[in-house]
Amino acid sequence: MADDVTAVCKSCFFQLQQLRLIRSCLTMDSAKTLVHAFISSRLDYCNSLLVGPADCVIQKLQVQNAAAWLITGTRKFDHITPIMQDLHWLPVHQRIKYKIVMLVNKCLRGLGPPYLAELCQPVVELAGHRHLRSAASGKLSVQRTATTISSRNFAVSGSDIWNLPTDLHLSSLSTATFARHLKAHLFCSTE
Repeated sequence: MADDVTAVCKSCFFQLQQLRLIRSCLTMDSAKTLVHAFISSRLDYCNSLLVGPADCVIQKLQVQNAAAWLITGTRKFDHITPIMQDLHWLPVHQRIKYKIVMLVNKCLRGLGPPYLAELCQPVVELAGHRHLRSAASGKLSVQRTATTISSRNFAVSGSDIWNLPTDLHLSSLSTATFARHLKAHLFCSTE
């Protein structure tokens, strides 16, 4: 994945350089729109494949820092976390978690692809586990794996990330409300 990450970073920094040339002509809202169109879309495309690689590979994708400095006009050495929170942008590793949890949520509601939905097994549906406390909490069964590569597949990583300690597993939440609460939860866990 290192070659793919390098290619994405190269493409994003090229787009940022192009945006830097016209930044003085743009309002903050239009700069945000352009960054979402050219940078965020590249970072989010197939980022669920990046579950499990080393942190140094994921850290390369933190192109958002440069984009945030460009949008806000702050200096490169200013602390980026408050700027990212003002822009409501999650760090890349949190964006990956967000995307996977949203896909699991859609699968559990019957809105996701059937081939992925069958991989999301609630604990309450497993024989012998119906009377456990974890069955009532909305958690999913996580398959055991022998290798770290096999732990990156959706059946394992999706269930594992879904089982975060949170009260978001309520089925009564709409998808939009769930997304809002999940993003707030991920923001709190980055601090």
